[in-house]
Amino acid sequence: MNRALHGRLVEGLYVEAMVMADEARHYLGRDSVGSRPEMSPVERISYSCEALKVTTRLMHIIAWLMAQRGWQRGEISDADVRSPKYRLGEANPTDPAEIAPFPAGARFLMEASGDLYSRVARLEQGMAAELEAVDSPARALIGRLESAF
Repeated sequence: MNRALHGRLVEGLYVEAMVMADEARHYLGRDSVGSRPEMSPVERISYSCEALKVTTRLMHIIAWLMAQRGWQRGEISDADVRSPKYRLGEANPTDPAEIAPFPAGARFLMEASGDLYSRVARLEQGMAAELEAVDSPARALIGRLESAF
């Protein structure tokens, strides 16, 4: 993947993640669990756990995208961007059956944050595969042969 395409993907995902984080902050802050008397105690706990998953996913996504932006600008080296500290953090998935009783707005945020996390994870996996291919001995040999001719 060339850096220009990667940069456009990262910028688009970054904007999407920031907008979603703002929506989650607004929705989850306004629509607190305490304002849902129709929920059972178990559903309230589940709601709180799922809200934390949304926040965790979005923070992992934003941190990874910020690292990618730093790599794009040359603030993080190629070797450093492969470091575990710049990898996308682990995030637990949402069980659709678990969130079924929640309000539509909450379900949307929970599902959308999971979808965004999955897309960013695929981008990271693709990027990691390309960076590994660049470092492979076969690629090095091909590069030397190409430069010789």
